Amino acid sequence: MIRVCALSDLDDRKPFGAEVDDVDVVLVRDGERVHALQDLCSHAAVSLSEGEVSRKGIECWLHGSCFDLETGKPNSLPATDPVDVYAVDIRDGDVFVDVTVTTN
Repeated sequence: MIRVCALSDLDDRKPFGAEVDDVDVVLVRDGERVHALQDLCSHAAVSLSEGEVSRKGIECWLHGSCFDLETGKPNSLPATDPVDVYAVDIRDGDVFVDVTVTTN
């Protein structure tokens, strides 16, 4: 696990791009929970951290594909392939991510 940021650095339901061990990751805070996904849309290879978060997940700004924060699976077209979802741990107010552990 690598420390990425403080929990207080993340705004609720606003994407936050980071690099973890040479992997581009997007973090999304949802209350006291944080999701970490691959920061690359599986359809158009653009940064998801530039998109918006909705009730459905994180939406790609280019073509509107939306990815579930829990599973990384797309729940709208044109994307059909999931993005990786990484293990997150929050300790002492800091957010740690392990990009070697995917949950999908």
